[in-house]
Amino acid sequence: MRCPFCGCEDTQVKDSRPTDDRASIRRRRLCPNCAARFTTFERVQLRELTVIKKNNQREPFERDKLARSIQIALRKRPVEGERVERAINSIVRQLESSGETEIKSDMIGELVMEMLATLDPVAYVRFASVYRNFREAKDFGEFIDRLDRMATERD
Repeated sequence: MRCPFCGCEDTQVKDSRPTDDRASIRRRRLCPNCAARFTTFERVQLRELTVIKKNNQREPFERDKLARSIQIALRKRPVEGERVERAINSIVRQLESSGETEIKSDMIGELVMEMLATLDPVAYVRFASVYRNFREAKDFGEFIDRLDRMATERD
């Protein structure tokens, strides 16, 4: 592992332990060149995934990009970080275990929408406004009305 401070490629692992959710390994490292300490995380990756965007462009799947978009929707919302991390891990597992190496961005968006609907309704609407490309206030109104009808039907 390369040292992020001096670029030395020969760092030493000083401590390893699983994270709380046991989905990754946390490693404390030491650089013998500059004596800097830093932490890395190691996760299991079942297969390399490629995202097919709406314009048919392909790009490698990035877990961090997924996490950033979810964090933007959840900004300033009272949702525990641990719940968010579990939800992100769940989405990644679903994608990796789908059997496909190429995943349409629409499928990822739908999985995120389902997850946000259970985590926080405001974050769900925020994400939907971008994902569904709301252009006017009436688009929000129609979406909220649909949500209200669905909630009423469940009760």
